[in-house]
Amino acid sequence: MTAGTASYICPVIYTTVRGMRGGCSHCGQAKRGLSEQIRSGQLKPGELMPSEQEIAARLGVSRMTARQALKSLCSRGLAFSQRGKGTFVSRMKLEKNFRQLLSFSEEMKDRGSQPRSKVLAFERIRPEGDVVEALRLNPSEEVIFLRRVRMADSAPLCIEATHLPARLCPDLLETFEPSGSLYRALAEQYGLQVHMADEVAEASVATAAEAKLLRVRGKSPVFRFTRTAYLHNGEPVEFVRPIGGIAARL
Repeated sequence: MTAGTASYICPVIYTTVRGMRGGCSHCGQAKRGLSEQIRSGQLKPGELMPSEQEIAARLGVSRMTARQALKSLCSRGLAFSQRGKGTFVSRMKLEKNFRQLLSFSEEMKDRGSQPRSKVLAFERIRPEGDVVEALRLNPSEEVIFLRRVRMADSAPLCIEATHLPARLCPDLLETFEPSGSLYRALAEQYGLQVHMADEVAEASVATAAEAKLLRVRGKSPVFRFTRTAYLHNGEPVEFVRPIGGIAARL
């Protein structure tokens, strides 16, 4: 991965399994339409994206909906905006990963390492707007929030901030040991089997607090991921932001 001067550096989209998602708002339809144009190469890296007016006319949505869709693409790292110039497609690499979608615990065991976790937070909270959007929640819905440092043996690999719709796992706080395998608990306790996930990654540097948790120097290079996982029916079940040292992902 090569770094550039802009804040959006080499985003990577991973699609584990092809599939359709469930119904959603006009904004969601607009976002998916634009995302698909980026992924298919219709909109190329560095290319100026259509204006709000063009998107609204092309997709049959309001300008406000078109504006929200563009903002969402920027927040996911698929695009970036420049004041007075417009919104541009990020320079990205598209990969389709058809390997089995493994939990962190399973992946570490496959590597011959012992998975461990340091729990930083485990609580029910009111989510922020991007979480509400990614999980398609009602404004009043709460999520289960789990923040952990994930380790292989004793070496920290990443910091994960996970959000789960509370309605899908209402008693998770009482029944789940937060240092264990979350995917296993979701499958065994609630019958929730993660089927596919979309993941965007960008290169960044660690903050002082992140560096301390990862046991690296301040401003060390890291990957910042944004991942949404889905059930077989397309319903989003997890929104997670992992932060990990670049060496851990290579």
